[in-house]
Amino acid sequence: MNTLNTSESELVKALSNGDIKAFNELFQLYGQRMFRFANGYLKSVSDAEELVQDVFMKIWEKRANLKENLSFKAYIFTIAFNIIRKHFVKIALDNKYLEQLVNDDTDLNTIQNIDYQSTKNLLDNLIEQLPPRRRDVFIKSRLEGLTVKEIAKELGTSPKTVENQLGEALKFIRSHMGKDDLGVLIFFILFYS
Repeated sequence: MNTLNTSESELVKALSNGDIKAFNELFQLYGQRMFRFANGYLKSVSDAEELVQDVFMKIWEKRANLKENLSFKAYIFTIAFNIIRKHFVKIALDNKYLEQLVNDDTDLNTIQNIDYQSTKNLLDNLIEQLPPRRRDVFIKSRLEGLTVKEIAKELGTSPKTVENQLGEALKFIRSHMGKDDLGVLIFFILFYS
């Protein structure tokens, strides 16, 4: 199979029939993107590499169930997100961070059943409501991973101004999330705070 002449749906169909070449081509198409995605959250090259291996192992194990019209990219990134989420929930539990929430009659299933896309859409919407400069600071800090000093230099402002803008952005987002929506709150704390 030649990736340039083969559509993703044909690769998925071939993979579902056990074609190792199709599997390798899909890995070539998405492996690096998934690594960058995972490393952005996990901040660990070895953990990100392990996550990529885990995702593609799951794909291989479930290959017979793949549908030709499946959005492969969405499918594998959903698997990756779920692995990342479990990783952070485990860390939070290990650090006893969630213990207090559980003691307050919080349903742990809420944490484990976060709907990624709707949560991300809610947070993206709140980020869009920020004033332009504050939004830029937030995105550069939380999504691009720049330090306060790097942001200050890039925007031509002082580090203190960047810290203030970032603090105001976090305050705004937290204040506009429902206190009853624990799943969104945990997602925000783990991925944006």
